[in-house]
Amino acid sequence: MDRDKVQAPCIVADPSGGFRLFYTALGPAKPFPVCQGYILSAFSDDGLVFHKDPGIRLTPQPELSALSLRVLAPSVTSCGAGCWRMYFEARGPADQPTAICSAVSTDLLQWTLEEGLRLQSSGGVGGPRYCRLPDGRGRLYCFMSAFDADGIDGGNLISHSVISAVTVDGLHFDMEPGYRLTDGQGVYDAKGITAAEVIPPVEAGDTWTMVYSSWQDIPTGAAAPVHPSHDPDAVHSGRSEDFAATSIAADMAGYRSRIFVAHSTDGLSWDRGPCLVEGGGYTSADIDAVHAEDMSLVRIGPDAYRMYYAACNRHGQWQIASAVHGL
Repeated sequence: MDRDKVQAPCIVADPSGGFRLFYTALGPAKPFPVCQGYILSAFSDDGLVFHKDPGIRLTPQPELSALSLRVLAPSVTSCGAGCWRMYFEARGPADQPTAICSAVSTDLLQWTLEEGLRLQSSGGVGGPRYCRLPDGRGRLYCFMSAFDADGIDGGNLISHSVISAVTVDGLHFDMEPGYRLTDGQGVYDAKGITAAEVIPPVEAGDTWTMVYSSWQDIPTGAAAPVHPSHDPDAVHSGRSEDFAATSIAADMAGYRSRIFVAHSTDGLSWDRGPCLVEGGGYTSADIDAVHAEDMSLVRIGPDAYRMYYAACNRHGQWQIASAVHGL
């Protein structure tokens, strides 16, 4: 079920001990022919060696256009009283904007889709990362896409920046004005920012920390194939059967992704910091030589964190890697 591609992990510390890792996957055992991805999970006692949980945590819903083809990039938070909520990116046909939906669970294994969309925009939103605020509300950080005048269907992506929205009940979100981070500020984020996870301050006056991933464009003069999720004809032509191979070919066309850090005094205005994870490039043997993105963090000590992230090597193999800070 995850032989062809794995991406976008989310780590959760299980209250009974150990860790559960949710991730986006695709393989030949997909639930229906044109399915482009679903969410699986694995469990670990130590956070390093994981054993896959049987079955699928969440699948696309062919009868619901907004999430008919792919569900990905989970972000899981406790709702209290033994309940959990998962926010995730939902994709339908390429000419329809991506959206953020949610599901709930009492055991982290069986998930029930909640009705409606949690967040949407004309260009599409995705890569959600939920953050519990000091005042008890929740904030969802995510990317928002913008296209040129031609629109999503055949249009050119001109922005892939980070926005945020706040909620009181976890279901209804109010978009906050402006951007948290804008892309196109340099070579490393020329093709957009894909995910941004935030660690809020422990005490008043402490600094907020954001870890985010951004994409570098292909070299000047190079050409990249259209990613199948952006190709309106892919499903109708049957090419979505080769979704993983076609998407990986696009990933490996000269793009690079890296993980960076930013800091803030209020969670809204951010100052960019250095690169945290940067592979060695297309000639390197690093596990994350070409891509490092869509990370998820868990606290493993008073000032220590482990970060899980999607990593792609020079052979186009996507895997889930980890790194530690503060140990």
